[in-house]
Amino acid sequence: MTDRPPYIGRFAPSPTGPLHIGSLVAAMASYLDAKAHHGQWLVRIEDVDVGRNVAGADQHILASLQRCGMVWDGEVSWQTQRYAWYQQAVEQLDQLVYPCGCSRREIADSQINQSVGPNQMAVYPGTCRNGLAAGKVGRALRLKVPQAPHCVMCFEDRWFGRYSQDISAEAGDFVILRADGFWAYQLAVVVDDGAQGVTDIVRGVDLIDSTPRQLYLQQALGLPQPTYLHVPVVLNDVGEKLSKQNGAIAFDDGGAAHLLLHSALLPAARFLGLDVQAETIDAFWRAAVPAWAQLLPTLPRRN
Repeated sequence: MTDRPPYIGRFAPSPTGPLHIGSLVAAMASYLDAKAHHGQWLVRIEDVDVGRNVAGADQHILASLQRCGMVWDGEVSWQTQRYAWYQQAVEQLDQLVYPCGCSRREIADSQINQSVGPNQMAVYPGTCRNGLAAGKVGRALRLKVPQAPHCVMCFEDRWFGRYSQDISAEAGDFVILRADGFWAYQLAVVVDDGAQGVTDIVRGVDLIDSTPRQLYLQQALGLPQPTYLHVPVVLNDVGEKLSKQNGAIAFDDGGAAHLLLHSALLPAARFLGLDVQAETIDAFWRAAVPAWAQLLPTLPRRN
């Protein structure tokens, strides 16, 4: 029997506004999975995209988690405190990294490669892979992805099963430092998870198509591969993922904490397929953790 490392999970919200019911579902799933495995549950504020941050949103998020009875282990961390880590990772990646002078429009209009990858984004055609063209200035940093043979990354998702993606054909060389000077999500999340020893990642399925790029980065940096569980996301009335960008409202208005049980916690649990009966928040978690654990035989943590 293979020894398993102690479970370390995390919830990593972006401080672009208060938590809504969709983000509560992701937080709840990650919290329950950590508790069901008698592991640690970390909270990390993913504020690396500074231009989208909302002042005070991080503290609102933390307060909402506490009011819902979700207690994290250790200290909360912020990505903006870790720029030196990301720079060290770039230096470690060395010759796999190159400057890119292409704008989004140039990539979309490229006649070299009209492929469309995950989220309907144009696949980078490798224009600057062998050096910047005359007159071009490096605007971003990209990571080289093997082109021949293609780079197919696979993993077993605990909810959705086997997932495979050819990142050469569906993403191309991807950005790790953006043109606006902000570190890209793909690099930051991989470096953070590796540094914090995260063994199990539970998050929304909207992020599943970014996982293969993260697996590739983990390999390039010599980091262990976590186990993944992507849960369904809450949709709005027109079938879009519920998000702050499309008008999702906060589930916590600062009123009496016990009201969150019926307005937020129980609906989130039902969305995850849990039949939990409780009259208090403490009783909810006492019932929800074993209810989640009962799902685990059909969602095996490891092969």
